[in-house]
Amino acid sequence: MTLEAYFDERADTWDETVAEKDTGKLVAMAVGLGLKPGDTVLDVGSGTGILVPYLLAQLGPSGTLVGVDLARRMLRKAAAKGFGPRVSLLQADICLAPLRAGTCDAVVCYSSFPHFRDKPAALGELLRVLRAGGMLAIAHTSGRQHINAIHARVPGLKDDRLLDEPEMRRLLVAAGFADIAVEDRPDSYLVTARKPAFPARG
Repeated sequence: MTLEAYFDERADTWDETVAEKDTGKLVAMAVGLGLKPGDTVLDVGSGTGILVPYLLAQLGPSGTLVGVDLARRMLRKAAAKGFGPRVSLLQADICLAPLRAGTCDAVVCYSSFPHFRDKPAALGELLRVLRAGGMLAIAHTSGRQHINAIHARVPGLKDDRLLDEPEMRRLLVAAGFADIAVEDRPDSYLVTARKPAFPARG
């Protein structure tokens, strides 16, 4: 089964059976990202749009959000929530992001990064679509070990791991990110990094 088919099969019951129910955690996460009113945010692996309303609350009336996901049925469920004209939803593989270079102030990967099958290629695309100085956030409202243990028990997802700090830093540095911070806690996981404001010297 493809990754797209796996998530499409679960779209109808995702919010009730899998998605984070603690709205306090989602609010705290969105607030902690430091998004600014008017920002353009790319929500990668946006699924049924669980984090969308909390991100929009930080962006103000002039901010915009683009949600990208592989699974068409997940996006269809998100669209039915009526987020309004500030939100665009696109079906795409993030390794081939359908966005121009330098168009996003921030990229948020909430509960999606382990499923990037080619993580170096995905990070290269995320760096490309960020403006200079733009932020990448890889976030989960559960701990790394808990997430990896769940995936290890699911056929087709056993290799979809959330990386420890040394692995994550190596991957981000190789992709060209800077200002990397990793918070690997028992009950949450947050990595932030930035696209350098100036090109690295050769």
